[in-house]
Order: sequence, then C-alpha cells, then structure tokens
Amino acid sequence: MFKKITIILSLFLSMTIAQAITIDEIIASAKAATSKEVRVPDFSLTDLNGNVHTDESTQGKFLVVNFWATWCPPCLKEIPAFVDFYENNKDKVLILGLDYEQSNTKAVIEFTDTFMVNYPIIMFDDKNGPQFEKFGEVLGMPTTYIYDRNGRLIDFHMGEMNIDDLQKAISK
Repeated sequence: MFKKITIILSLFLSMTIAQAITIDEIIASAKAATSKEVRVPDFSLTDLNGNVHTDESTQGKFLVVNFWATWCPPCLKEIPAFVDFYENNKDKVLILGLDYEQSNTKAVIEFTDTFMVNYPIIMFDDKNGPQFEKFGEVLGMPTTYIYDRNGRLIDFHMGEMNIDDLQKAISK
C-alpha cells in the first residue's frame, strides 16, 4: 500500500512540477528563440482598409507585429506610443496591429479612431486568423515581434512596450 501511494505521489508531483511554468520562463524561452535565426513567416494579411500586407511587401522596412485586443489594459496603454513611434518612423518601419479577438469591425474601427491609430489594423477573422498563427503562439497580450529590414526576428516582447523599447529594437 505504501509503495502504491509513493508511486502516485511521485507521478502527481512530477506532473505538477512539469506543468508549473512562470511568465519569466515563457519570456526567457521566447527571447532565447530570438537568438536563433528566426525569420518573418510567409504571410498575407488584409487590414481594415482592404490593403494586403505580405512578407514580401514588408521587405526593406523593419516590421513590428503587435498582437493586441480592445479589452487588454496594457494594450491600450501602449497604443499612443505605437502611434507616435509610427508617425516618426513610417519611412523605415511598418507596424501591423493584429487585433487578436473576435470582435465586430465597426467596434474596432470606432476604437482605433478614438486612439487615432495611424498604422494598419488587421482583424482576427476567418481569412486572417490562420495567418496570425504563423507568427507563433500568443501566450499573453500585448505581444510584439520585431523583424529587421531583412526579415530576421530581432526582438520579442510580451507586455506593454514604450517608444524607448521600440527605438532600441530598430537601432540594433
């Protein structure tokens, strides 16, 4: 009987330990991936204005892919920084705001108009949704991937970003 309890406890403990992962460990793992040669995936995304953005059309510029949602407080806090950053760097940077939620287009347009968003916003829908997955699993929002002019992943950030973070990433 004691042997059975010991085996069950050891299985339970190992399972609990294996499942226990912290946000810091997730971020460290993602940052470790950025040290490898990770490239922008082949993608095709259609923004709210009907413009199509692809991995080919973004070449030659830094690409900032920002997963966000209207219900996400840190996302709302970082939007003004993205707006200012894009205004000052749109000649060398393209920001794609991937609205990672099931929402209606009218509500998102009203929302982005309120924040005066000046970069392309892409809705999660039947067409764009599978394309979102190509950038990797989003474990929390906001999540931002930054690629250099040659399509290499140079930065990954989970959580709110500010202008300094963005500027540092494109200065590498």
